[in-house]
Amino acid sequence: APLVAWLALSGPAAAEPEQLNTIRDVVLAIHRCWRPPPPDKAGPVDITVIVSFNREGAILGHPRISYESEEATDNDRIAYRVAVMEALQRCTPMPFTESLGGAVAGRPFAIPFRNKKYPPRSQEKRAWLLPKIL
Repeated sequence: APLVAWLALSGPAAAEPEQLNTIRDVVLAIHRCWRPPPPDKAGPVDITVIVSFNREGAILGHPRISYESEEATDNDRIAYRVAVMEALQRCTPMPFTESLGGAVAGRPFAIPFRNKKYPPRSQEKRAWLLPKIL
């Protein structure tokens, strides 16, 4: 009986992580690993990292920051760069399917992390967008 109970408990728990099959899956998986710095440590900053993976989902080369909010202080930049690199470390190697691994190997991904609060877009109607009624 103990062997049956052990087999029943060890089945689903030993399952592999869900395989990523699309570029959207990759970006969503990285965003799930993202932990922005606490508000008392850094102001909200938008940051974008460029990173490439090999076919097994490991990082290829060195990730590079390609964009940071203009108004960010040096302390904000450092805190967010560390948070981005920690997210990549938590997530990699990515569990690519064989087909996705072959398709994305060596190709750069630009992955944005948006943290600033933007005002809602205006719901104003433009006269030139409305159909003309005569």
